[in-house]
Amino acid sequence: MTDTGKTHDFKMYKKEVRERILDSIRVNGDSGFQGIAKHHKNSDTPKKKTKKNPLTKEEKANNKLLARERIFVEHINRILKVFKILALPYRNRRKRYGLRANLICGFYNFERMS
Repeated sequence: MTDTGKTHDFKMYKKEVRERILDSIRVNGDSGFQGIAKHHKNSDTPKKKTKKNPLTKEEKANNKLLARERIFVEHINRILKVFKILALPYRNRRKRYGLRANLICGFYNFERMS
C-alpha cells in the first residue's frame, strides 16, 4: 500500500484497502478515521467532544478502551519510524519492503516478550 507524496491514511484506506478487508474483521481507527463506519460496518473510532456536547462517562470509558487496544499498533509504528522505514522514502528494492518491515516488527515482538 504505497502512494506518492504525503497522503492521509484514511484516504489510502478508501482508495486501496477497503475492498481487501473482510466484513468480519474489526477495524479500530484513531480520530483521523472518523466516518469509517460508512465504509466498514465492523469498525470503532473514538468519540469526539465539542463545546456544546461534552463526552459522557460511558463514552470516555469506551475511548479509553479503544486507546488501550490501539497503543500496541502505535508502538510498532514508532519502531518502524525509528528504523526510518516509515519516516523517510524507502530507497531499496520495493519487493523487500514488506519483508524488512515484518522483520523489524518481529524484533519488536521478540523484545516485548522477553
